[in-house]
Amino acid sequence: MPTDDVPETLHVTTDEQLRAVSSLTRHRIMAVLRFEPATITQIAERVGLAKGSSSYHVRLLERAGLVKVVRTRKVRGVTERYYAMAARSIVLPDPGEGGPDVLMRHAVADLEAAPADAERHVRMAHLRLTEEQFAELGARLQALADEYRELSDPSLPDASLVFALFHPASREQAEGDAKWPQT
Repeated sequence: MPTDDVPETLHVTTDEQLRAVSSLTRHRIMAVLRFEPATITQIAERVGLAKGSSSYHVRLLERAGLVKVVRTRKVRGVTERYYAMAARSIVLPDPGEGGPDVLMRHAVADLEAAPADAERHVRMAHLRLTEEQFAELGARLQALADEYRELSDPSLPDASLVFALFHPASREQAEGDAKWPQT
């Protein structure tokens, strides 16, 4: 599918869109459609769903404007629809204080579901940065992700890159939010 006519980003702004991306199954369907269009049958096979379930989830994504039909063809009298992402990237709203970060939850679920014997690069680093350094690092990480997204080839195996640069809760906030009794 030519990407020239696909918008660069789509900002999730409606409740319907947010509900659609909140499902791990629909997140995985969007991952299938990230690089190339696919039919309901192809999506079902790649995600490991029944065709009926796959169709249901794709319809919800389509109604929310996150995926669209990009081509059709007749196969033995039946119209086969090929679906693709409505934009190259989906931007989720900031979850706000105390809200669930859907993107990170999906990323962790994908990491946990990945084959245990596959190569992984997972690291957590605690940094102390000025606000300028924090902003520069965020911009560099985004630029690096964009650079490698441009190099992506649909014929190659899939790889996911997730990063989160944030200021953690203060010690007082973390202790106040703890679910276990303090001694």
